[in-house]
Amino acid sequence: MCKVIAVSNQKGGVGKTVTCINLGIGLAREGKKVLLIDADPQGSLTISLGYEEPDEMEYSLATLMLNIVNDEKLDTQKTILHHKEEVDLIPSNIELSGIDVSLVNAMSRELILKALVDKLRTFYDYIIIDCMPSLGMMTINALACADSVLIPVQAAYLPIKGLQQLIKTIGRVKKQLNPKLSIEGILLTMLDNRTNYARDISMMVYDTYSASIKVFGTEIPMLVRASEVSVEGRSIYSYDPKGKAALAYRALTNEVIKYGKQSYRKD
Repeated sequence: MCKVIAVSNQKGGVGKTVTCINLGIGLAREGKKVLLIDADPQGSLTISLGYEEPDEMEYSLATLMLNIVNDEKLDTQKTILHHKEEVDLIPSNIELSGIDVSLVNAMSRELILKALVDKLRTFYDYIIIDCMPSLGMMTINALACADSVLIPVQAAYLPIKGLQQLIKTIGRVKKQLNPKLSIEGILLTMLDNRTNYARDISMMVYDTYSASIKVFGTEIPMLVRASEVSVEGRSIYSYDPKGKAALAYRALTNEVIKYGKQSYRKD
């Protein structure tokens, strides 16, 4: 059974794309078949996996979504890229920024991505969607097709304050479009445990949310060389396998697998 996880936060710079890559490749290293979907027109996920010029790609997520809107044949074979670290990728580029206009008159416009994802579920154990840093139509599409939402949050005061808006949006999507949608968990990222401030923020998240929403036991430390990893086009496991970040993402991967098994048992 395939699980679709949307990685979402309307605030940028919280470690969303890094989490998509390293959770996805972490799951692949555990023998899972994984598809990553770049749902951000900036193409950060695509670029970070080593595809340096996404805007020059002929086929992308926008191509597939327009195929569905126009009731045309889906050519996923030409669009899906196979990364050397055993994950597949549907790339994104600037064409996706115009998708809102194309969806204005589309029937069930919030469910276009769902139509695509449902066709791909058969082939994968996990599909992970890197959402754009906004709560626009593309993010609503991602939430409408997901089984759960993983929320990365930078361990700082303002990003934490913005969480409530995202949680309300998830609630509205669950009520109106996707009754099975759940929150996979809140993931604290960019944590600098050397400071009392970071520890205070961590405690604030647990105190505020853990009674109603899962807060991952794993916390992702500050990646000092994050930009270097992105330029290399590979995961933290390949770049710095014994570093703290690699160990943290391994632990997160195990939490996601374990939580998934518990959820299926409850169902």
